Amino acid sequence: MELWDLYDRDRLPTGEIHERGKPLPPGRYHLVVHVVIFNPQGEMLIQQRQPFKEGWPNLWDVTVGGSATAGDTSRSAAEREVLEEIGLRIDLSQEQPRLTIPFDVGFDDIYTLVMDVDLSTLRLQESEVQAVKWASKDEVLAMLAEGRFIPYHKAFLELLFVLKDARGAHVSKLGK
Repeated sequence: MELWDLYDRDRLPTGEIHERGKPLPPGRYHLVVHVVIFNPQGEMLIQQRQPFKEGWPNLWDVTVGGSATAGDTSRSAAEREVLEEIGLRIDLSQEQPRLTIPFDVGFDDIYTLVMDVDLSTLRLQESEVQAVKWASKDEVLAMLAEGRFIPYHKAFLELLFVLKDARGAHVSKLGK
């Protein structure tokens, strides 16, 4: 059983704990994290979901994503998810999310990292991930168009490629 901390509309902790799979009470939200890793060549590390996964089986996705569990901070949840899903230990102590997207029942913190990762050293979580690979922006967008990638908005995936290079940049300076 997975338990989540709940937050109010302003993302303040309510002190309430919620069991995953049950409907959230009105006005309550939970935290989701995504970590998107790029290599120095600008390729995104993507993962293919297992065929037996509920929700988007066999489709490719960004590096890692998942729900924060009770007691997690955004950073600790992101570090844990990366370690669980692909067996890579990362340190986000000096990082903050590059983007936070509110959705109907929560907040999604998205971290981007640029690092060299030898794919042969990764330990994939058998219950979640069947494969990983590096993919260029054009490859990711082609997979999306062909229905082989989770159906994110194209502009969102394009933005991830912009954000990878945006360390310390204010949003008004992106793309300049």
